[in-house]
Formats: sequence, structure tokens, C-alpha cells
Amino acid sequence: MLITENKKIETYYQALLERKQRFVGIFFVGVKTTSVFCIATCRARKPKLENVEFYTSFKEALDHGYRPCKICKPTENANEAPEQVKWAIALVKENPKEKITDDHLRKNNKSPEVIRRWFKNNYGMTFQAYQRMYRINNAYQELKKGKNTTRTAYDSGYESLSGFGYTFKKIMGNSPQKSTDSNIILISRLTTPLGPMFMCATENGICLLEFVDRRMLETEFKDLQKLLKAQIIAGENEPIKQAKKEIAEYFEGERKTFDVKLITPGTEFQNSVWKVLQEIEYGKTVSYQQQAVKIQNPKAIRAVASANGNNRISIIVPCHRVIGKDGTMTGYGGGIERKKWLIEHERNHAS
Repeated sequence: MLITENKKIETYYQALLERKQRFVGIFFVGVKTTSVFCIATCRARKPKLENVEFYTSFKEALDHGYRPCKICKPTENANEAPEQVKWAIALVKENPKEKITDDHLRKNNKSPEVIRRWFKNNYGMTFQAYQRMYRINNAYQELKKGKNTTRTAYDSGYESLSGFGYTFKKIMGNSPQKSTDSNIILISRLTTPLGPMFMCATENGICLLEFVDRRMLETEFKDLQKLLKAQIIAGENEPIKQAKKEIAEYFEGERKTFDVKLITPGTEFQNSVWKVLQEIEYGKTVSYQQQAVKIQNPKAIRAVASANGNNRISIIVPCHRVIGKDGTMTGYGGGIERKKWLIEHERNHAS
């Protein structure tokens, strides 16, 4: 939303002049003279008040034609986890069997309230729920390797089998004994120059990569769980680690193709469309009509557009490279301005 209230504009402008950390993520300032937008702590030379406008989200700044500032990198730094949240996440990953209490956080000069609020805003769950998912995922991996339920429960920090069984079933959908043949989908969050994204993967490959503000994201999660007959829980596996590395290289302009394995449940037609998407050269664009011709179904333009819209793996399966026949930037789940940015980014690094 564009901020129009004069008092709020004055407060935000003063925060920009003083580079106040507590306003990071609260507003995004568009500079009319340079067409870039920044966060409160940007080190760049400060613009005059009449040359700025304030937005409540970076997506609104993008939608109004502003580009992310290369100095303060607003889409990355405004959404990046604070240091104490990073510390807490690292602690969970290093000690997946231990329960990290509020008291433990306070003893290490970390605020449980700040950490809890960040997880609620960025993952839609509390830090304790995030921890439980990591512990249950770790227990699930041990059960799959043949470890018995009792030992797994107590090694995972549970004081009773009933408590372990209840939590396990609540997260996994089945009891520990019935889950060893089940599938799970792990979900992790990453920041990019165009904003934070969610990444989902089974042990066989990436099955979702979407911007967190994408419309219908919850529906995509439900469909994915149904198609793969799996529960989504927080965690990381090798495909996620590999994909995060490759996505970072892509945004640095160092990677033009992806090697990570993909899982793309869908109809035969949808998969034929998604396969053609992956064949579009980096830095190039095609029309929906050209895409329809490529799958040998030239009249299926609308069906092709629909299949593109159902693609769950942004960037890696590059539906952003498909434009209108007349060159217009047509629909994109992540937003038209992101689509423009991605096409321009690739063209700038194509050579």
C-alpha cells in the first residue's frame, strides 16, 4: 500500500535519514529520481522528501516500477532472519534431538518473543512447532533405517512413548509404526533479490519453489501433499541444499542451467509443457503460441498458458520466459514486475 498519511510519511522519512534499524521491513522507500527502492538503513545518499514515496511492502514498490537498490538490497535484507533467529535455527539443525526452551534462549541473551514472532510471520508457525517438525523428521529418518520406536522416542528427547506417538501422528498423519514407508516433503525458506521463497523437496528432488506472497500458495501445498501422498514438514535435505546453492548462483549471474533433480507431479500434458519450458534458452523468450507448436499442439494456446500457471517450480522451470505473442508481459504467479526483472537479469548475463 502506498503511504499517503503525512504524519507517517514524516516519521518514515526521518527514520530513513537516521537509518533506524527498527524500521527495516516496516516501509520501502521508492526514489523517483533513480527509480530504485530502499530500506530504512540504506547507506546511499539521501533523496529529498519530495522525491520519495513510501510503500508497506517491497512487492508494491516493484509493481510501481521501482528496482531493488544494489546498496541495501531491500528484498533480501528486509526479509532476512535477524541474527538471533539465525542462531536459533542453526542450534536446531545442529541439535535436532534436543528441545530448546525459552529459558535456554534467554540464558544465551536471545529473545523468545522476537524469535517466536519472526517464525509466526515468516513460517506461519511458532519456533517450538518448527523444532518439533525437525525432531520428528529426524526420528522418521531413524525409523526408516530400522531403529525401533522405543529407542527412537527416548533418543529424540521424549519422556514417554505416548507423547512421542501423539506428536508423530499429528505431524506425519500416521503412527511411527505405520510411517516407515510413507513419503515426506520438507519445506525450507530462502531469501533472494526478489524476496523470500519457499522450497519443498522429497529425498528424490525439488517439487516446489515459489515466492512466499504467491496467490494460491496454500492450495499448491494441499495439492502437492495429495499428489505425492506425503506430509509437508519443516526441514532440509540434499536436494534443498543443492537447489539453494544453484539459485544463489543464478541470481549472481553465474548459473544459466540447473542440475538439481525435480519432481513434477501432474498430467501428461502438463509435463510436456513443463519439459518445453526447460528447453527455452537462458536469456530468450518465446510466446505461448510457439510453446504450443513445440509440443505439436498449435491450437492448445490456452491450455499451455494454464499449464504454465500450474507450474510449481519457479525459475528452475522458467515459465517467466514465456510472453504474449505481441511481446507483452502476460500473467506470472510471482507478479509481472518480477517477471520483467528475471528476463532483464538473464539478458544482461546471457553473454
